[in-house]
Amino acid sequence: MRSREDEQLDALLRSYREACPDREPSANFMPNLWAQIEARQRFSFSFSRMAGAFLTAALALSLALGVYLAVPSNSGFYSQSYVEALATQDSSPDFIDTVHFEVR
Repeated sequence: MRSREDEQLDALLRSYREACPDREPSANFMPNLWAQIEARQRFSFSFSRMAGAFLTAALALSLALGVYLAVPSNSGFYSQSYVEALATQDSSPDFIDTVHFEVR
């Protein structure tokens, strides 16, 4: 009691098996398979390795810059704040002088 759809499905699967025969694996099947897998993974591995190196360099640079900015410098250039510098300054700056006009 097979229906017409079952016979059509069997015919379709039979034609598929004929079009795509099973291949017997050779002795080098697994080594060749692993070689193909590793060849595809090389690009992603090198990209992830490069990204990891870039991340490590960025982290090291950030830490070095943070330490550089956190350690006070002894140069005296920025040893005072702006308010402290204004408080220690004379009330009459050197560059301001009174102006005298002579009328003729």
